[in-house]
Amino acid sequence: MQNQTFKPNPKKTLEIDVRGETYLRLPIKTDIITEKDNLMDLLEKYVAPHLLPDDNIFISEKVVALTQGQIINLNDVKTSRLAKLLAKKVKTNYGNKDFRGFGHGTPMAMELVIREAGYFRVLLAAAVSAVTRPLGIKGLFYVIAGTRAKSIDCPMSFLIQPYTHYAKLPPINPQRVSEEIKEKFGTETVIIDANYLGAFALGISSKKIKEKFTQEVFRDNPLGQSDELTPFCIVRKKA
Repeated sequence: MQNQTFKPNPKKTLEIDVRGETYLRLPIKTDIITEKDNLMDLLEKYVAPHLLPDDNIFISEKVVALTQGQIINLNDVKTSRLAKLLAKKVKTNYGNKDFRGFGHGTPMAMELVIREAGYFRVLLAAAVSAVTRPLGIKGLFYVIAGTRAKSIDCPMSFLIQPYTHYAKLPPINPQRVSEEIKEKFGTETVIIDANYLGAFALGISSKKIKEKFTQEVFRDNPLGQSDELTPFCIVRKKA
């Protein structure tokens, strides 16, 4: 299928330069995906028909978690005092033009972070962050809390029902998922967590793809972060 059939998401581009090479990020539009769907079936239906030799498949970790049933109704999250305290420390810019989402700035989200990372690990992360952020050093909370805790979304969608009322937990064994996808489709695969702040990989099918490359090629999150319905992306080096 020709490149012209792919359209970038609003305010995004298909092409990006990575270390002097141009890559195409081809977003794959799907129907609404639910926890009842099977990931391999979805890839067979939506992605496989477009694949060319040497393509790479990038998959939103959100759809991996969703198809694994890794979601929880927000009404079922009982929050602790620590979660309420730490959530107040998260700057969300709610109410102004810089607002991009609550992130972990709600007691429910922070409670899930605590459950994932562990009570004492979160306390350590919070203490280190409190000392380093005034010095202009950001991001150490998640370095200590871990990438699985960082990948929690709450709510998992602002626009797609019923997921406006659900939080997304980390996907189960994303590294193995990426390897299984490569085994089935013969294509290097990355399970990616991306937003307006950048991207990081939760699973990479082999050492042929470097973590730094995934960050650079997805640095502007071409899949979007709302109702674009593009959980899959083919990354292809431009000839």
